[in-house]
Amino acid sequence: MRTASSPDDRRASELTAWARIRDAAVECFAEQGFDAPFRVIAERAGVSPALITHHFGSKAGLREHCDAEVLRRYGALKASSLADPSAYLFANLTDPGPSAELVVYMIRAIHAGGEPAQQFLEHLVDEARDIMRDSVQSGLVRPSRDEEARLRYLVFQTMGSLLMQFLTMPDATPRAFVEAVSARNHDQILPTLELFTEGLLTSRRMLDDYLLYVGDPPDGDQQQSDRQSA
Repeated sequence: MRTASSPDDRRASELTAWARIRDAAVECFAEQGFDAPFRVIAERAGVSPALITHHFGSKAGLREHCDAEVLRRYGALKASSLADPSAYLFANLTDPGPSAELVVYMIRAIHAGGEPAQQFLEHLVDEARDIMRDSVQSGLVRPSRDEEARLRYLVFQTMGSLLMQFLTMPDATPRAFVEAVSARNHDQILPTLELFTEGLLTSRRMLDDYLLYVGDPPDGDQQQSDRQSA
């Protein structure tokens, strides 16, 4: 999925309509799923359904631009958390704010399945890769023997957990869903921070045994090279 951007050769009035349609579609897709009809999106954007077709061509074309916008907003939110992760955590405990719509859109994008879902998930991994790299470089997160494997595990675990909760609340609005998840997550913050900070196992035995079995390459480049040649 290529990263979509607003064409520069449109007049300002057209570009405003283009952006209104895209933003309305993000909201409708988050609330109703990707079967949301053009007429509903058009009504929310204050345009005619024909104008959606004029600007985006098809539902797939519209979704492509919406996916790109959601990923852009998500990346901006994640980047803002690096400066003060504790403040970001506590702020989102009390108010999900603009993240609610993004979270539900991302869950729906993955739940929809198929190639678009695979591509969207890969873009999520790409976004997380930059954040993880910066977190390691800043000293917030410890380095990993296999940064890519850890990254994918964390992304899949996070999105899988959200998808499981979403499927049990299919009729909730984005905000209601995120508020419910946040309420449940109050009981999960302590064990999550304990696991991430202090670990789970009381000794290194299982890790050391595994490293003896698979080897422990001195750097990630060698490990990546071995994976590609396998």
